[in-house]
Amino acid sequence: MQQMNRRFFLRNGALAVAGTTAIPSFLVRSVMAQTLTAPNRRLVVIFQRGAADGLNIVVPYREKNYYSMRPSIAIPQNQVLDLDGFFGLHPSLSSFKPLFDQGHLAVVHAVGSPDMSRSHFDAQDYMESGTPGLKSTQDGWLNRALQSEDIRCDCSHTPFRVVALGADVPRTLAGSIPAIALSNLNSFAIGGRGPAPSPAANAFEAMYGDSGDRIFHPAGEETFGAVKMLRAANPGQYTPSSGANYPNSEFGNNMKQIAQLLKANLGVEAAFTDVSGWDTHQNQGSVNGQLSNRLKDFSDSIGAFWRDLGDSAANVTLVTMSEFGRTARENGTGGTDHGHANAMFVLGGEVKGGKVYGRWPGLDNEQLNEGRDLALTTDYREVLGEVVSRTLGASNLDLVFPGAGIAPNNFLRLV
Repeated sequence: MQQMNRRFFLRNGALAVAGTTAIPSFLVRSVMAQTLTAPNRRLVVIFQRGAADGLNIVVPYREKNYYSMRPSIAIPQNQVLDLDGFFGLHPSLSSFKPLFDQGHLAVVHAVGSPDMSRSHFDAQDYMESGTPGLKSTQDGWLNRALQSEDIRCDCSHTPFRVVALGADVPRTLAGSIPAIALSNLNSFAIGGRGPAPSPAANAFEAMYGDSGDRIFHPAGEETFGAVKMLRAANPGQYTPSSGANYPNSEFGNNMKQIAQLLKANLGVEAAFTDVSGWDTHQNQGSVNGQLSNRLKDFSDSIGAFWRDLGDSAANVTLVTMSEFGRTARENGTGGTDHGHANAMFVLGGEVKGGKVYGRWPGLDNEQLNEGRDLALTTDYREVLGEVVSRTLGASNLDLVFPGAGIAPNNFLRLV
């Protein structure tokens, strides 16, 4: 039997596990405990890959230069969903408006990474590592936040403590805390009762369950036990609560599965998923079009997730991010190019919503970054630092965001 790698993925199935030790520590614990207590608070992170256009998502509709710079793609004032008399939501974000009005949803504008890269790859890597401009960082900010939590808390955890909905464990979750990636909760069947085992489950059982190696055999049994634990939650029979209606899309399905995992009381503490399609260089559209379609899926999926959680939403915080924003001016093909500052959403039971946070830098020509982009006034790590300290109890922010100098007295006080 070959030595176990630091990561293994079942690419044709549903399960991936990642860690930095030969055998992740959770694999040697019993994962079939009869009583599993979910953490008091849970964090959900959504990455909008491709650089979302924050200026058409949270529209500064009182800025005259906004309309002069975007003659064909600006959102007309009479169609903006007003938030505070200055900012408003794109009309396709109608699912967000009641969440904002109820005080559950907060907006942070002119926020992002201080690194000036306009490369999708570099900017995403820096944002996920939490160390802008530094390529040598090996782990992700959320994994370090969980490490910081463990320093102050001698807690027991389940295999489902950290979960990503997707094919691979993302950069954000890389590190010493083991994480599981699930591409589809329903595709992993276990032999015996229920649906026929999937090819991935058969391969997994053959690789580990039949191994005579005394080191790997227990690891295989415990990992397979984790899968049984997931199947015991009966994801194939899941019905969303409270009339939640998820879009029939990849992102909608991911959000539904995160809700399933949180409500199944499997001990999920942090969950991650991403959504692509934000790189709108051409034919971006205004009220309708490419960006509008993406925003409707985005907000309807998150709105359904919030409704689905019901009372348990009180203990959940959700935060969105994108690697950078778009240019203030539209380009010659009816789109926008790579920019700088952007907008983030923070949703949760503990969130002080109903407000647009952050210092607005303005859109006059002399106020733009490099004469072309919304200028940055809030480092995204300040937002995430506040979220992880309040949600996960991550008190060592120098560990979570090394070199950033994130201090509680600089928080926006949105959680």
